[in-house]
Amino acid sequence: MTKTPATKPALPQPAAAKAPAAQSPAPAARLTLAAVMGLLEQLGSEQTRKTWVRHGAQGPMFGVLFGELFKLMKRIGVDHELARALWATGNVDARNLAMKIADPLAMTSDELDRWALEYEMGMCGLYIASLAAEGPHGAAKVREWLSSPHERLRGEGWTLLGRLSDLDETFSEAELRRRVAEIEQTIHAAPNVTRSKMNQALIAIGGHSPALREAVLAAAKRIGPVTVDHGDTSCKTPNAVEYVAKMWERAGKKYPSPAAHQRSLGSMRRRC
Repeated sequence: MTKTPATKPALPQPAAAKAPAAQSPAPAARLTLAAVMGLLEQLGSEQTRKTWVRHGAQGPMFGVLFGELFKLMKRIGVDHELARALWATGNVDARNLAMKIADPLAMTSDELDRWALEYEMGMCGLYIASLAAEGPHGAAKVREWLSSPHERLRGEGWTLLGRLSDLDETFSEAELRRRVAEIEQTIHAAPNVTRSKMNQALIAIGGHSPALREAVLAAAKRIGPVTVDHGDTSCKTPNAVEYVAKMWERAGKKYPSPAAHQRSLGSMRRRC
């Protein structure tokens, strides 16, 4: 009888080679001051320089559009050391970028004062105020600047008040009402730039809450038209009554107030 050959035991198979572990991308090299200044110079144009001068810019500048600054900001992120170095150059475009990449929590009280006094380009004063409003010194600075003997700081104080009205839902409504009354009593006699900033603050306060909307609309109707000389620019002075109404219409049912809508959008100085 024929015997069936015994089945050989299966030999162990070599283990499949493991795929190499995915490597995290190397962090992007931090841009130096020299590198950033070189990029800004490449991005500048004569046409933009002329535009910035019409808006009050003084001193050295390359003429870089804000869209290009936004791209650089995204590449750099938050870098307060670099922001300070950019500011120290005195270059207008470097300072515009500095305000976008600065860390509001690292801004000192003295630094806020100095930047507010040194910056010449009025169209971007909102950036200085935003830095103050987003940091720990906002509430103190608004009172300090509004009582300052220096006209530029008083103007920044009104801009800061508007930013705090938007960003801080716990900001004192009693104080905002007092400021509305102050605007009503003094806006027409205020210097040109300050008058514009008071009008903007009035509008912002009108978006803080339904009660303040009514207070602002009543005050704005009593104030009447606000005249501001914007020089050789296309800027126009918004009508407070019309603008506040449009803000509430845009907020719609999704947000309890225009201020809440603003908070949902994140930092203005980093998105514009």
